[in-house]
Amino acid sequence: MKLSDIFETIQSVLNARLFTIGQTDITLSSLIVFIVLFFLVILFSRFLARRILDRFLRKLQISNGTRFVIRRMTEYSLIIVGAVIAFQTIGLNLSGLAVIFGLLSVGIGFGLQNVTSNFIAGLILLFERPIKVGDRVTVGDVEGDVLMINMRSTTIQSLNNIAIIVPNSQFISDKVVNWSHGDSKIRLDINVGVSYGSDLDAVLKALQEVAKENSDVLENPKPVVHFRDFGDSAWNMQLRIWILNPKKHYNVRSDIHCAIVRKFREKNIEIAFPQRDIHLRSAAPLPVEIKSKNDM
Repeated sequence: MKLSDIFETIQSVLNARLFTIGQTDITLSSLIVFIVLFFLVILFSRFLARRILDRFLRKLQISNGTRFVIRRMTEYSLIIVGAVIAFQTIGLNLSGLAVIFGLLSVGIGFGLQNVTSNFIAGLILLFERPIKVGDRVTVGDVEGDVLMINMRSTTIQSLNNIAIIVPNSQFISDKVVNWSHGDSKIRLDINVGVSYGSDLDAVLKALQEVAKENSDVLENPKPVVHFRDFGDSAWNMQLRIWILNPKKHYNVRSDIHCAIVRKFREKNIEIAFPQRDIHLRSAAPLPVEIKSKNDM
């Protein structure tokens, strides 16, 4: 076979019509051009958003969450513009795109509802920003830091350093605890029971000293000690403190617990434990039955 025949065969294969959208015939060559252009657009948008734009935003000293939103929206916008350009390159006009979107809507009705809802939820998270990158959140029984908000899902790094992939729709429909939203200060309530024989004033002073000696406890709002109620075997006390970094609440709570034990031992204050007293009472004498001689 001649070389010219091989080129003609390849050209005929590339120009063969695969399908038609609107009045535009889609050939193998146009499809390859579209895929290559779209792939290049994605690479360019990521390079521009994550390298150049991110470096520029860092110089402006913008927070991580705001930088992430600007970077993501720039990347999405470039991809959309690039997709339109790619469609125009292969000869598809906006009416052809309308046909494609119509086909996609049919696909959504047949099983892409979850993908669509997660995508829309992702846009809501980016614009409304109930959570942002770097926030400490609790979703269900998972607590961790938000690493990335993508089109379909959000990545959370758990306290065990495990990446948890959470669908975006779960942040919109379910209850989510955001420890870092707005004001980062959080309140911790430390409960402890002391025995009834303790010196109340010494207990109040000891708890105040524990809070004052911890460097993570804020002075404003100042720590407060509450006498909550009279328990079965203890005075139920509560130390209420505020910390600035919500990511340290486990460590601070543990440090306060340890400090309370040491401080109470130093001041001879007994931490109460459940007690049950058993009172024994002498039994009443049993009635004695006296039988007559006739019964014997």
